[in-house]
Amino acid sequence: MSRDTTIPIRRLNPSDLGPPPGYSQVVEVQAGRIFFIAGQTALDAGGALVGKDDFAAQADQVFRNLAVALEAVNCTAANLVKLTVFLRDMDNLRAYREARNRFFATVSPPAAPAITLVEVSKLYGPEFLIEIEAVAAA
Repeated sequence: MSRDTTIPIRRLNPSDLGPPPGYSQVVEVQAGRIFFIAGQTALDAGGALVGKDDFAAQADQVFRNLAVALEAVNCTAANLVKLTVFLRDMDNLRAYREARNRFFATVSPPAAPAITLVEVSKLYGPEFLIEIEAVAAA
């Protein structure tokens, strides 16, 4: 699959909003195609949970799943323009950021989409600790 990630994506961080850690405050996209990626959880290709009670392992699997979804439409992490991240426990913020930073470092320059992150009491399965939905543009 070819991966043309040269679409015009401009990431902005207005000085009046303060510098964000690892994401952009505003993302402008001039794209021909927009992809909406359903919430990804820590299930492997066979539908088995990866990392029961292990947030870091689940976060890594979620980002692997995002990479697979992106590859299916000839995109990479560079094409992501918006993430919505659902954490069961905000105490896992550091581990989430580490997994996120590894994922976005796979493209050069590292991508920094707009991100909304919320703590939730439940996800669709009680064993899931993180879920991420995404929007990509190409």
